[in-house]
Amino acid sequence: MTRPISILGATGSVGASTLDLIRRNRDQWRVVALTANCNANELAALAREFEAEIAVVGDESCLADLRTALADTAVTAAGGRQALCDAAALPADITVAAIVGCAGLRPTMTAIRRGGAVALANKEALVSAGTVMTAAVAEHGTTLLPVDSEHNAIFQCLQGSRIADVRSITLTASGGPFRGWSADQLARATPAQAVAHPNWDMGAKISVDSATMMNKGLEFIEAHHLFPVGLDALRIVVHPQSVVHSMVEYCDGSTLAQLGPSDMRVPIASCLAWPGRMETPCAPLDLAAIGSLTFEAPDEQRFPATRLARDAAHSGGGAPAVLNAANEVAVASFLAGQIAFTQIALVVEETLDRYAPLAPSTLDDVLAVDTEARVRAREIMETAAIG
Repeated sequence: MTRPISILGATGSVGASTLDLIRRNRDQWRVVALTANCNANELAALAREFEAEIAVVGDESCLADLRTALADTAVTAAGGRQALCDAAALPADITVAAIVGCAGLRPTMTAIRRGGAVALANKEALVSAGTVMTAAVAEHGTTLLPVDSEHNAIFQCLQGSRIADVRSITLTASGGPFRGWSADQLARATPAQAVAHPNWDMGAKISVDSATMMNKGLEFIEAHHLFPVGLDALRIVVHPQSVVHSMVEYCDGSTLAQLGPSDMRVPIASCLAWPGRMETPCAPLDLAAIGSLTFEAPDEQRFPATRLARDAAHSGGGAPAVLNAANEVAVASFLAGQIAFTQIALVVEETLDRYAPLAPSTLDDVLAVDTEARVRAREIMETAAIG
């Protein structure tokens, strides 16, 4: 029996890693839907290779190119935001939700409401809409499988144990490409330098988030929703080798850690095969060759993003959604050369100071907060209200 699978965000790094695993186990999977934003030619090539039932571009202006590229196939081509949700609603044993940013919120929610299993790689789903999303998971009996290497590591360390027995959870962070940089060096950092991650192969936005440490701040908020141990039981530690992906400490003093190579195919394979295991092409760890594993506390003076995220989590309400939206706007501006690297966190902090919406209770509420926060973040940059 083949397992039906849909991949939302098939042309991104997580989508590519997922499809690589499927390619190596082709007889075990039936691809239902593949989606992308506007990479019509690559999406069409993947839809052909994996004989997908439907291929969807989120940007409807790219639909004509997609239809042309798939004209001689049986693959249905569709485009637009509603088409993404329609694809997410199709019956599948597992849906990989890997659309980056708030564009992935509605399709992810649609997949959750459909039931089955959702392998979640979209950080914004839980950061901006954590309460709404987890309520939907409970209501529809959905199995939520975390794809992020850190959350997947925690998920694995918790298997067979009670959450009530957990004393603390520690998320590890590589520290990004600027870990040893001075404040003056950070102020002059370029987009090209920020996206050159030392350990992981990721998209530009996520790489910048890793460089600012906002990636770890967002994961802190995600962990709060995924693993209900309380905010005060969540920790962040910098681990430059990216071998230990996270740790769980239990009440008896035992700490379990999940180790593995810096390759997203490992946590993705964990999700695809859950509750079992599957082969990956990843080389086994050679701890003797690695030599040493080191850990250090985050420097929140140079990298204030983790502090901002922790404060937003404690504030609750709409603060996490504001944090995420302002960060997306600021990162895009940095990548476009419009603001300095160190101004990303300043934009986020100023937006949080100026906008404190009530707690969103529906996905529409979340998206309204997101839209307003983006407007305010852009106003802050336009009026030069950042140092």
